[in-house]
Amino acid sequence: MTRTIRFHATGGPDQLQLEDLPLGAPGPGEVRLAVSAVGLNRAEAMYRAGNYPVQPRLPSLIGYEGVGTITALGEGVSDYAVGQRVCVLPMIAQGDYGIWAEEAIVPARILLPAPEGLSDEQAAAIWMQYMTAFAIIEVAELGVGEAAIIPAASSSVGLAAIQLANWAGGISIAATRTSAKAEALKALGAQHVIATEEEDLAERVMAITSGEGARCAFDPVGGPYVDTLARALAPRGILFVYGGLSGEPTPYPHWPMAFKGCAMRGWVASEIWNHPERFARARRRIEQGLTSGHLQPVIAKTFDGIEALPEANAYLESNQQIGKVVVRF
Repeated sequence: MTRTIRFHATGGPDQLQLEDLPLGAPGPGEVRLAVSAVGLNRAEAMYRAGNYPVQPRLPSLIGYEGVGTITALGEGVSDYAVGQRVCVLPMIAQGDYGIWAEEAIVPARILLPAPEGLSDEQAAAIWMQYMTAFAIIEVAELGVGEAAIIPAASSSVGLAAIQLANWAGGISIAATRTSAKAEALKALGAQHVIATEEEDLAERVMAITSGEGARCAFDPVGGPYVDTLARALAPRGILFVYGGLSGEPTPYPHWPMAFKGCAMRGWVASEIWNHPERFARARRRIEQGLTSGHLQPVIAKTFDGIEALPEANAYLESNQQIGKVVVRF
């Protein structure tokens, strides 16, 4: 038996239940691992609440990003060894497996060796954020002197985008609702911070870029504000929408896009990791950044013990955090 988090009904963090469940042996292509730490993601919160595109089959396991040590190998697994420390990447449908558990079974295909020199907390906070934010490098091809607008900049993905933009020689423009987090965002690398409830984003971006506009906007919020983001883009700029945190319909801002020949497109990290060559390139770049120090996972707060997962989720959803929320087992 292993202590495992499941939920039997959709809803808030209080729906997360700690249970003793049988685990068994890993099947073909799977490994069993002792989980050391997990990083929390908004997608998991949406899944638990019933607001994710994939609806849970109840009762549901949960959790798909973290770090642990392999304790058993299933048939056919040859790339890893018992005792090896590995990262679990969120490359599976939610609910098919779940690593919010002291021990878990996962497919070997969603593992990578944990980078040396990183703590468990840092190793649990790498792949979702950097693979998601990698759109500004791989697709937008952000270059020297080009600007990237980064809404929800205090999120783990937002901070990853700031770091990637800076490393590329670009201009990182953090967007946050109020100025409360402005100084913290600047300390974490944002070259400019715009408080969207206090100032006109499009005007500020045009001032920062000497009237050129931004090469891209990387938005997890969606909703009507995409019209403002579109007005802040440079000619042939790209508006990425990688989430729907607003909970409102996201319109297509036709005229701001049409007059400048801009593009609006959806984005999820699986667009990279479902294609082996793209995944390998992104992995190499991210590992280089971690080694060189250009990329540094930011941990907002660490909670201790599997029983702290409901509290940690409540903290994530309070929007107080700057960076990744991690639970250490």
